[in-house]
This record gives sequence, structure tokens and C-alpha cells, in this order.
Amino acid sequence: MHNAAFLQDLAVVMMVAGLVTVSFRALKLPVVLGYILAGVIIGPHVLPSPLVADEQNIQTLSELGIVFLLFALGLEFNFRKIRQIGFTAFIVAPLETALMFFIGFQIGRYFGWSGTDSVYLGGIMMISSTTIITKTLADLGKGKEKFAEVIYGILIAEDIIAILLIASLSGVAMTGAFEVGAVLETMGRLGVFTVMSIVLGLLIVPKLLALVARFHNEETMLITVLGLCFGLALLALKLKYSVALGSFIMGALIAESHDIRRIERLTAPLRNMFSAVFFVAIGLLIEPKLLVQYALPIAVISVLLVVGKIAACSFGSFVAGYDRGTSMRVGLGLAQIGEFSFIIAALGKDLGVTSHFLYPIAVCVSTVTSALTPFLIQHADWLVKFHDRFAPRSLLHYQQDYTAWIRRVRENHSVSAPRKMVRLMVFQLSINVALIAGLFLAATLLDRWKVDWLTDLPRWTGGRNTVLWLAAMLCSLPLFIATLRKLDALSMLLSEMAIRGGSTMKNKMAMRAMISNTTLFAGIVGLGLLVLALSSVLLPSWEVFVVLGSIGVLLAVLLRTFFIRIYARAQVTIRETLSREPLHHAPEHSKPMPSLLENAELVTVQITPRSPALGKQIREMELRTRTGSTAVAVRRGTETVISPEPDFEFQLNDEVLLIGNERQLAEARKLFEPFDSVPASDD
Repeated sequence: MHNAAFLQDLAVVMMVAGLVTVSFRALKLPVVLGYILAGVIIGPHVLPSPLVADEQNIQTLSELGIVFLLFALGLEFNFRKIRQIGFTAFIVAPLETALMFFIGFQIGRYFGWSGTDSVYLGGIMMISSTTIITKTLADLGKGKEKFAEVIYGILIAEDIIAILLIASLSGVAMTGAFEVGAVLETMGRLGVFTVMSIVLGLLIVPKLLALVARFHNEETMLITVLGLCFGLALLALKLKYSVALGSFIMGALIAESHDIRRIERLTAPLRNMFSAVFFVAIGLLIEPKLLVQYALPIAVISVLLVVGKIAACSFGSFVAGYDRGTSMRVGLGLAQIGEFSFIIAALGKDLGVTSHFLYPIAVCVSTVTSALTPFLIQHADWLVKFHDRFAPRSLLHYQQDYTAWIRRVRENHSVSAPRKMVRLMVFQLSINVALIAGLFLAATLLDRWKVDWLTDLPRWTGGRNTVLWLAAMLCSLPLFIATLRKLDALSMLLSEMAIRGGSTMKNKMAMRAMISNTTLFAGIVGLGLLVLALSSVLLPSWEVFVVLGSIGVLLAVLLRTFFIRIYARAQVTIRETLSREPLHHAPEHSKPMPSLLENAELVTVQITPRSPALGKQIREMELRTRTGSTAVAVRRGTETVISPEPDFEFQLNDEVLLIGNERQLAEARKLFEPFDSVPASDD
């Protein structure tokens, strides 16, 4: 009977969602609003006999909607885009969330609510809804526009803030005050999890999908992709993070594969289905009576939330250098709350520290602001024109001058080569340290899970803790060696930059040696203390520690070259993955390639000012003779040359489509790309 009830609930939701989709599409209204309205109608608070027997069934399915929506968002991204808009995101997100927390807290105090209710209301108002924004932008066909990319970056930063906020509010509930230590610990673990997931994912996921793609079977590809998505989402959940974070990271990793377009096409139906269930589930939680009972607080919160988010996000985006049109569109797109607000409200409810009315108010405010979002985005152009028409001329001139000034600053901003090298080394050191921390934290996690075969180890092994610590140390050896080499190079570079002139040669050499040795020694001590702190739970007795440490040092010395080679290969793999362009697939109706071309791949390279191929003919380059690959097409401006002749000469900005196997294409890229852009081994 339970299965029959579940099937009935799902059938009702999907039938109503289908009716809503057709009706709202015909009326040219936002479908998201229709889904929420459908949830209200079929829920337990409107009809005498609710159509949904068990709301928990639908709530469970709605969790899948969050996973698929965040996964789809990750597929639209790659790490180059995140890096480009990260500066804006981490200006806007802290500014916006801080302002909304302050506004929410003051609203709670104004209505006479308790301090805890006010704190949680501030948290509820901080985070915009990734799912609602993503769905709305997709329905309106604006997901590829410039302001949408800025919004996506801000949402990523907000998700990170939301995770830290949940940890902070849990501390407030337990102790009555913010636990700074718990927040810092959560931040550190979150950073380690993110770095570990991205680095290992870049090494494994694209190659795995390339292997699966050779089967030329869509079912195999779909199941593999879903397994990766839900696997990382589950891991994030087990580590007490959001499933949204895990699914988004996996989507971003899969976006680096050659088969991204094919994967998007395969997963789109599932995303559409479960996102519809998600928004219907939101409607199920709305009790119309509360709209009357708490009408004033809901109205005040909704108005101040929309106005505050529009003002904060628009101002932050403008400060970051975007023009007023883009900035206003960003603010209008982020003026709502959603799934994280539900999580925060539910946290207070489950811990018993907030009043009974706070969660229903959060749902109602989310519904009101979510319903406004499509209209705000749709009418963004009109609002921008309204601003331009009625704003003072002096303000418009100031906005234009400031945007132009920021653009000039960015264009003229140059960093010396040594400073760029220092930044790169510090970044690589941070990644290495995060990976080392991740390995030791993973060992600690295995110890907490009490794995049976580790518990039953013989006494001579030193027990579970010793084995886990040794395994983490051995896996970290390539990273330790690379980190020490980077520290050595960084210390020498810093000493050269710090001591340049004004002293005799003898004094300069002595001071450089002092700075270099001090920097290297401090780095080694810091790294050692970090490892000891991370593995303090697993540390064996001092006698065993000394013996195992000596073995580790001996292995590092004897196998130094081997470990360096492993690290360099991993680094080259990641660079190649991030540097290559995604493959644009043929239309779905095209015929399968013959068996002779089963291992063939296509890749696009562009002729840049520093490209070795610039000004050369295909005959002169001996492309096929030297690499085995073939140039099948060249795009020049709006024209495309199919099967270019041997005397075809490459010009600036030409896009060349090459065909060959993986090895042939790797050799061909060396003939087209600048030497310094070709991945090299680590120093």
C-alpha cells in the first residue's frame, strides 16, 4: 500500500506540473510560479481532501531536484569562468549577506521577537536561491548573458557563506554565542574538501568519461555521470556539507570533459522533472492562513529583502567594475531567498531554539520573492531605462566615468614577472598543503568510522592508528617533496626581490642567504606543525613515530626522482585538462563514425600572435608527416574553409579544427600553441 501511495503522490504532482507547464507556457507566464501555485492547490491546506497523501515522499524527491539543478549549473561552468568572475563574487557576496543579516536582525527586534529568532531571521534573509534563479534564467533564455554569469559566481560565494553560517548558527543554538573556533574549523575543512575534490576530479573524471565515451552508448554515459554526481553529493553530505556543493563541483569537473554537450543533453530531462517536483514541494509547505496571521511581518520582510538585495548586489557589482545596466540586472536577479533559507529555518526548528512561526514565514517570504524574481528579470531592461531617464545627470556621468576608469585600470594593470611567479608559487603551495591536509583528514575520518578490517589488524602492525598515519604519510610524500622544492625556490626568489641595491656585494649575498634560509626554515617548521596537528589523533608512540618518520625520509631520498615524476605528470594532466577547448559534437541525427575513426578525436586550436604557426603554410609545417593529425577545417571570421589545401597560410585569430587520436593531437598542439603555454614538468 505504501508503494501505491507513493506512486499516487508522484502521479498527481507530475500531472499537475504538466498541466501547469502547458498553461503557463501558453499564457507566457513564468513556469516556476505555476509549480509553486500547483503545490499550494494540491497541498493539505486548500482542498478539503488533499491530493497528496504523504508530503514526505515529495520532499524526498525535491532533494533530487536540488542535486540536478546544481549539477546542471556546474555543467554550464568551467574553472576559467569561475576565476574570471571570482573577484566580483567575493566583493558582492560578503557585502550583500552582511547587509541582509543586519536588516533581518533589526526586523526581528522591531517585532519584539527573541534574540535567537532575530539572528535566525537574519540568516534566512542572507542567501539567495540558486535553484530558483537557475530555473528562471533558463526558462527566460537568459542563462548565457553576461549578468547571468556574474550571478552564478555570486551564488557560489553565497553557498560557501551559507555553509559557514549554518555552522555558526549551530554554535549559537548550543552555547548562546558564536563559536569562532567552530567556524574556522568548518572553513578549513570546507577548503580542504573543495581542493581535494577539484584536484582529484581533474585527474580522474575527464579521463574516465573519455574511456566511457569509447563505448558509444548513451545509457552507459548517463549512468556513469549520475554515479559521479550522486557519489560526490553523498560524500559532501557525509562530511556534513550540502549536497548542492558536491553536485555543483562534480558538474564543474564534468564540464572539463570533451563530451560536455552530450552529457547536458542526456541529463536535461531528469533535471527538468525533479526541478518541477522541487518547486511543487515548496508550494506544499505554504499554509494560506499564515498569510493573514503574519501578513505584516511577511510584507515587511519581503519588501526590505527585495530592496536590500537589489541595492547591495547592484552596488557591489558596480564597485567591482560592471556598468550600471549589468549591475542592476545582477541585483534584480538575486532578490529572493530559497533552499538554504529553508535549511536554516529548519535547523532552528529542529534544535528547538526558534519560535514555531519562523519556518512558515520563511517559506511564505521565499514564495513571494520567488514569484517576483521572473518579473524582475523580465522587466530589467525597462527598469534600467527608467533609471537612466529619471536619475540625475550628474549621477549618470559619475557612473560612466567610474566604469571607464575601472576598465582602464584593469587594462593598464601590470604585475612584474617576479611578483607573478611569487603568486603562482604561493598558489601552488596552498594547493599542496590543502592536499596534504586532506589526506591526513581522510585518515582521521577512516579512524572515526571504525572500519572492521582496520580494527582487526595484528598487533605487530602497530594497530589501526599507526597504519592509517603511515598510509597518509606515504601518499603525501610526492606532495611533501614538491612543497619543499617550491619553498626552496620561493625563498630564493623572495630574497632576490627583497635585497637589490644599496649594499656591497658581500652584504647583499649574506642578507639574501639569511632571508632565503629563514623563509625555508619557517616553511618547513610550519608544514611539520600542520601535519602533526592534523594527525594528532592518529600519532603512534614516539618510538614508532621516529622509526616510521625515518623510513619516510629514507623513501623520500631514495625515490625522490620517482615522486617528482608522479607529481609532474599529475600537474601536466591538470593543465592540459584546463587548457583544452570543449569539443562541439555533431548533431544528434548524424550517423555513427566508421570503425576506422572510433579512436579519432577533434580539437580546435586558435592562431594567436605568439603562435608558431602564424604566417606558415600547412605544407611548410608538415602537419600530417610530423604528427599524423589533419587540419579538416579553418574558420576565419565568418567564413569556414573545409579541407584546406597544402598551400593554405594561417593568419591571426584563425580557428583550426584538427582530427587525430589523443597522441597525434598532443603533438599537433605543439605546432600551433606558444611554447610557454605547453604544459611542462614541475621544477
